[in-house]
Amino acid sequence: MSLAPIILGTAGHIDHGKSSLIKALTGIDPDRLKEEKLRGITIELGFAYLTLPTGQRLGIVDVPGHERFVRHMVAGATGMDLVALVIAADEGVMPQTKEHLEICQLLRVKQGLVVLTKVDLVEPDWLELVEEEIREALAGTFLEGAPMARFSAVTLEGQDKLLATLAELAAQVPPKPPTGIFRLPIDRVFTIKGFGTVVTGTAISGSLKVGDAVMVYPPGYKARVRSLQVHGASVEEALAGSRTAINLQGLEKEELERGMVVAPLGALIASRRLDAYLEILSSAPRPLKHRQAVRLHTGTSERISLPLLLDADELPPGASGYVQFFLRDPLALKPGDRFVIRSFSPAFTWGGGIILHVNPPRHRRNQAAVLGGLKTLEQGGPEDILSHYLAEAGPGGRSRAELEALLPWDPGELKNLLAQLASQGRVILYDPENQRYVLNDSAKDLEEQISRHLAAYHKQNPLKPGLSKEELRRKLPPQMEVRLFNYLLGKLTGKKQIVVDKDLVRLAGHRVTLAGAEEELIHRLAALYAQGLLSPPTLKEAAGALDLAPDKLKQLLTVLVNQGRVVKVKEDLYFHQEAIAQLKAALVDFLKKHKEINVLQFKDLTQTSRKFTIPLLEYFDTTRVTVRVGEARRLREAG
Repeated sequence: MSLAPIILGTAGHIDHGKSSLIKALTGIDPDRLKEEKLRGITIELGFAYLTLPTGQRLGIVDVPGHERFVRHMVAGATGMDLVALVIAADEGVMPQTKEHLEICQLLRVKQGLVVLTKVDLVEPDWLELVEEEIREALAGTFLEGAPMARFSAVTLEGQDKLLATLAELAAQVPPKPPTGIFRLPIDRVFTIKGFGTVVTGTAISGSLKVGDAVMVYPPGYKARVRSLQVHGASVEEALAGSRTAINLQGLEKEELERGMVVAPLGALIASRRLDAYLEILSSAPRPLKHRQAVRLHTGTSERISLPLLLDADELPPGASGYVQFFLRDPLALKPGDRFVIRSFSPAFTWGGGIILHVNPPRHRRNQAAVLGGLKTLEQGGPEDILSHYLAEAGPGGRSRAELEALLPWDPGELKNLLAQLASQGRVILYDPENQRYVLNDSAKDLEEQISRHLAAYHKQNPLKPGLSKEELRRKLPPQMEVRLFNYLLGKLTGKKQIVVDKDLVRLAGHRVTLAGAEEELIHRLAALYAQGLLSPPTLKEAAGALDLAPDKLKQLLTVLVNQGRVVKVKEDLYFHQEAIAQLKAALVDFLKKHKEINVLQFKDLTQTSRKFTIPLLEYFDTTRVTVRVGEARRLREAG
């Protein structure tokens, strides 16, 4: 039997004895507010704890029964392992009995029992009739066939049997794993003199230790855990399933409120959009229409929301479908969280369901791809779900930290799954430093786009050797990261599909092709620069000599540069390669003899005008033949 913390919640109609039951069993009065005691009803959530004869500790959440306080009932049901449906023997099944039962079903509470209270007020024959009525009401629900215990808070009749039944049910509750991300939806905020701000709630996953850094979502307030209590006792660590009080260092009471969530830094995403699978109750009085405002309850929070029905104009009672909620204020949830929606006026529970995506893109309605993706999130296995999130990110990819915030899994499990998919070739770790992944199919699509853009560029510019990296990247999706772009260039280079030459990229099979007339022009242009030696023609003079347009001349000069027959010394200034080679040899020889050369000496060496002398000197500096020292140049030493 597991002795891990277990949460028992009460549910039932107003004044059916829930608080009295808890007080009788535990000695703790869960009605903590003055107004509750005056009116005899529970308004806020009440809390108590009970140690069973087996040693099992039960945290008990007493929820309001009045119709006006159903939203607190939803908060109380969050984190329940067991529910005690409390029904007064003198009244039987009442409206809130049914509504609380429906809410528990929507929130997928799996186990529980019926406690028939106030049995001291009725005759045995009447008890049997009430029990039969209850069995009929529970038919088809998760409490069908559940144990039923008679109890009187006045005489304590049935107490031993009730405790034994609770112990038997508690033994069947599977222990919550200590792994996973710690989350505690806040249901109370208060201050303790000398300690500061304290929040309470039920830890629904993971574990938390004293000293841990945490964040309160959605506002994103940072804090540190000063101390912890579980069921009133100080502890060093709180586990999933525990009723927990956290003393937060660094935050004021006024900054916090019910509905916020305590979790590790960066563990959650606050969003105003949620994808979900929604079920409308068969008992709902009318259909839910597209964009009809509702109150969305999840955890301890309540938000006004517009449900955008993705495959219907309305969902009638008993129907279900995919929906995207647009919230007035953000929530910080995880896929798999349950929720309930209620109407405004008259107030009734409309339905509920399960969160599928906590930060989805906007969806268009009646789209097969969108509905198929949501079905994967609802019904798919971990590999399919992870692949969906990476496919959704497309060329942007996602980091492991982003996936941890989006998904409900333990970080270690996510890490192992990513490694598994990478080994299978389904995902690519393109940025190990930042642990960024992209779906292999997305990477292949980008590779094909790169090849297509290069092929189109070569076709339009046959005389150009390639496309610059920056221009190529601008042709690809803007959300693609630079590191992924460089990774893909390296991958295509490795497969010998492209060639990267400094800043230019070309297809491996690309060669500059010249038509017959262009071949003749190339030779004439090269001869023109050969004749000019160290006093070459200007671009205007060269264009006039060959009767060429400026753009065409630039293309032919680029071909000559790539062929190594002409050297580009600076923008719009070209020399024949042989002239540069002869000048370099003469310059090196001069420097070996004289150690250095000044501008006038260099001008005498070249026998050319100053407009060519200075650019040539700077060219030899740039190509690391010489180094400038004051107004002179010296031969650059090797290495």
